[in-house]
Amino acid sequence: MARFDPRGKANRALLVGVPEYDFKQPEHPFGVTGDLPAVAHNLAALERALRAGGSFAEDGITVIRPRTVDEFDRHLDTAVEAAEGLLLLYFSGHGAVPSTGDELWMLMRRATIVPGTESVFRGAAPWKSVLTVLSRARAEQVVVILDCCYAGNASAAWDALDASQRQRTSLLMGVQANNRIDAGDGGTPTPFTAQLVRFLRDGLPGRGHPGHGSEVGFRDLADGLLAHMSAHHTTLREPPEPWEPQTRSATSGADVLLATPPDRPPGTPPPRPTTEPSEAGGRRQSPQSGGAPGGLRGPRGRGPGRGGDGRAALRLVPLTGRRLAAAIGVPVVIAGLVATGLAVLDDGDRAACNPPLELRLLTDPDLEPTLRKAAETYLASNENRTGDGCRRSGITVYSAGAAATAAAFNRQSDPWQRPTGDDDNPQRDIGPQPDIWIPASSASVDRARPTPAERVYVTLEADPEPFAYSPVVLAVPQHLVAEAAADRVGSLAALTQGIRKRETRTEIRRTDPENTDAGLLATMGLYGTGAPDPAGAERDVAQVGPPSRTGADLLCALPDDAADERTTALVPEFLLKTAVGCDSVTRARRMAEYPVDVPGLSPTFVRVRWMRADRDKSARDDAVEGFRTWLTGKAAAGKDAAAQSGSAPATHGGLAVFGQDGFRSAASGHRPLAAGDFGALDDPGTLTAVAVPSEMAKALKGYRDANGPGRVLFLLDSSGSMGSLWEGPGGAPGIIGQSLAGLGDQDEYGVWGVAAEPGGARAYGEMLPFGKHRRADAQAAVIASAQVKDLEADPYRALTAALEFMGQRGTDDHRPQLIVYITDDEDNDRLTEGNRLGDLLGSPLLKRTPVLMASLDSGGCDKGKPDAALSEASGGRCLDTKSDLVARLRDEVARTGTGE
Repeated sequence: MARFDPRGKANRALLVGVPEYDFKQPEHPFGVTGDLPAVAHNLAALERALRAGGSFAEDGITVIRPRTVDEFDRHLDTAVEAAEGLLLLYFSGHGAVPSTGDELWMLMRRATIVPGTESVFRGAAPWKSVLTVLSRARAEQVVVILDCCYAGNASAAWDALDASQRQRTSLLMGVQANNRIDAGDGGTPTPFTAQLVRFLRDGLPGRGHPGHGSEVGFRDLADGLLAHMSAHHTTLREPPEPWEPQTRSATSGADVLLATPPDRPPGTPPPRPTTEPSEAGGRRQSPQSGGAPGGLRGPRGRGPGRGGDGRAALRLVPLTGRRLAAAIGVPVVIAGLVATGLAVLDDGDRAACNPPLELRLLTDPDLEPTLRKAAETYLASNENRTGDGCRRSGITVYSAGAAATAAAFNRQSDPWQRPTGDDDNPQRDIGPQPDIWIPASSASVDRARPTPAERVYVTLEADPEPFAYSPVVLAVPQHLVAEAAADRVGSLAALTQGIRKRETRTEIRRTDPENTDAGLLATMGLYGTGAPDPAGAERDVAQVGPPSRTGADLLCALPDDAADERTTALVPEFLLKTAVGCDSVTRARRMAEYPVDVPGLSPTFVRVRWMRADRDKSARDDAVEGFRTWLTGKAAAGKDAAAQSGSAPATHGGLAVFGQDGFRSAASGHRPLAAGDFGALDDPGTLTAVAVPSEMAKALKGYRDANGPGRVLFLLDSSGSMGSLWEGPGGAPGIIGQSLAGLGDQDEYGVWGVAAEPGGARAYGEMLPFGKHRRADAQAAVIASAQVKDLEADPYRALTAALEFMGQRGTDDHRPQLIVYITDDEDNDRLTEGNRLGDLLGSPLLKRTPVLMASLDSGGCDKGKPDAALSEASGGRCLDTKSDLVARLRDEVARTGTGE
């Protein structure tokens, strides 16, 4: 495993603790439960351990006890700006969770809690916002650890990060969701931080790694804390549960070095404290001895009904408010937050469980939520436990664009295994090398099989049959659906014609064919057979802006659209049941109509094998097979014949999860795996369309070429404020260079640098002439000519000139056009002064060419900001650093151009 070594880099650790509070109960009815003197010991002990660990310079560690959120924010911003190597954050103090259970809040010294239907936390920092600030850091790696009651509830915000941020952000939460913990006696650090410091200071017994000696890395630290805490401590829940820290490891697969404890002679154990701090403040007590509320367990104790280590190191599903409501009484909890990470073990009182083998599961974006639920269920199941109760495996679930994934397996296995540059790096664009791939269509497996002419480093071993099914349906507003069930089944053309007869203004939408298999299968149906007319079909589904990335995105966007009640969506049937979390009172209820000529989803289990990755082959095969058997319902030969044949709906295992989410059996007849009324027909009859790999490839090419080569004009803010956002592949010129991957030799494009002398004739300078280019030549030209100037930008004049320039093109054709403006928004005052912004928004030229605003400010696309207004008015997109800006920008540019 690769390990990021921060030594010698500009690293920053921000240690935040709140041991004393100004407002406390009972004197103040809205105060916290009391002071937390243990927090002061946390800060002192952790600072000493980090200084001795060798990763942080003398000025690299900042310790604060903030009175207000503003004070905390200032120090956080400073750390984010200064860190270039490793950024570590630690918080210890009171935390709180609202009754809805959807967010963890960190309470500063002057915080108060106003109870109600949804509690209000004054003087508290929302964890989700903190994570957003961390996501804009330049640091190569960000590490966070939460040591708090309900710490596991913070996982939802990490799960919601875009893929690029999850690749470099590691999170360790001190306890599982829905559980409270004790803060200790005040004379020592809190139990979790005490053990954290011990591992950082003394290393992990028996956990040396070849070439790394006794170095402490994030993954080892996380496993070590899990093994120790679950074996020796319980939470305050009734009945008590093993105390189980939770982990979200950076999806890049790289570990992070956090400390290098001093070497000791072989056989010499690290020093042991004479008394280990416990939840009750003294020595550990047995469950029978009383102590803190909820009872504590002794060193060999196990939680009720749980196995030995009770591992739950990876929770893959954001916690819902309903699940949390039953577990929470008072919404005040003890919280601690840290940024670190390392490895396994116990303190020697009993043999610890080995760290579970981690599997990586790559899937289609439409399937990701269901597979996250399935993986979480499996991790907690008996099928994933050894005879002594230890966890066998963990699973990281992630998704990537379906077309890019198939192409990467097909012809990019070499750079996926060994990246050589920024232009061709699946590890960056898709994610780490998976052990398991579950595409949404079995036909995608054949599309993805490696091309023999390429250097092949991967083998795809697919199950012979899919394990579930979901037809692609027309999700029709209820008042427009055909009355008779028989009339809800037919050809796509006949069904859409019937809908348009009932509502002449009806609109048909489908999702992005590049991003999901469902979008591509829907596109196949739209294009039809024979001599398809992709350009005509695309005009029939034309909309303002690009298509939604997933079916859930599409359905969730409709309530905000004036056309909601007359819009029909081509989406997988199961989303009529699962994509309702965004539902509102104004949303039109939808029912399914079934086009027989549109292939359905057929999720298929694929074992992915990588060349020269056989060091743990046997153990990894066993872990994959265990999950495959549980997920698909297909046991080993000779067992569970009914499940293998698919003759009866599954009521257990992974198929039960898929059934709960509205999927059907993969067997003939495609019966629902679970009962439920969500606008679907139990038996729509035989849906005859079958996905053929060559037809999928043909439809994707037709989509890309529907309107011929594209035109893209890039505007690059080159003013002085961009200096810190300029260098490297993630700098502004590098972002343009990566975006050119979506353009081909027949596309026309150019780059303007936006910075000029006040009163100058033009608000821009030409970095790349507008025209056709070889991509490599264009990338080299942009990097060579891009320079920051000690001048201001005038976005109003630059955008006006760009709209006029693009307006002079395309007057006699329908080729797609796009303006991309990359900026830090520092000069937006020149855009909004007077009525300049209003003039732009009212310009007829703005309606002809979509403008994509790419803001390098995390809040650039917030509602009401100029970037958001411009992109919306033009039918373009607004991207900022809260989203995966680089990958999303490449996608948008690729939609305009023809690519390779």
